[in-house]
Amino acid sequence: MSPMGSEVVLRAEGVGKRFGGFTALSGVDLEVRAGERLGLIGPNGSGKSTFTNCLAGAFASHDGAFTFKGQRLAGLKPHERARRGLARTFQLPRPFRGLTVIENVRVPLAYAGREAATEARAMECLEAVELAGKAHRMPRELTQVELRRLELARATALRPELLIADEAMAGLSHAEVDQILALLFRLNAAGTTIIMIEHVMRAVTEFSQRLAVLVAGRKVADGEPRAVLSLPEVEEAYLGR
Repeated sequence: MSPMGSEVVLRAEGVGKRFGGFTALSGVDLEVRAGERLGLIGPNGSGKSTFTNCLAGAFASHDGAFTFKGQRLAGLKPHERARRGLARTFQLPRPFRGLTVIENVRVPLAYAGREAATEARAMECLEAVELAGKAHRMPRELTQVELRRLELARATALRPELLIADEAMAGLSHAEVDQILALLFRLNAAGTTIIMIEHVMRAVTEFSQRLAVLVAGRKVADGEPRAVLSLPEVEEAYLGR
């Protein structure tokens, strides 16, 4: 079934967030369908990270509501949202520096109470991101792209239904971006719905079936990538035209 014919797995309704007198998000509505690859883009300070933090539960207090798989997320802590199938990566990889690579992947499994299957599942995740050969290395021994892979392995350990990939390609070379893209395509083909938040426009346009654009905390466009990128308000936001 194509995403357009699939059920809505995530619905954001009127999501807003203020920090003192600053409005970071205002009235954002967004729907994501099961199996979809959605790109969420916008200039720096547009509200992308704030939206992610509200969705993932890092910011417990915000206006509006998120509905995930038909259930409201209000009141759920980040780990409770993770158990329901919602996962995220972080812009800067945050491995536990004192744990090995495989121990890092075992942490979310143990945290979710799935200790019995941790070793096998952790290795399965490392194989998926091509890090199985470095399972017993320390994070400091990994390259930048390998740290991004480890971040993806940790985020997908619980087999999330929705993954928010938050700038997973920042600072990577052209070839390294292609490696992460390939991983995300494989995850999506295996059934994971993905929201990609990214500044690497080549990656966003290659990956996304649909683009949503935030500018100054408001959603200004939502649709087919080429059509969205050609809109005057989107060009102006990025190019200052």
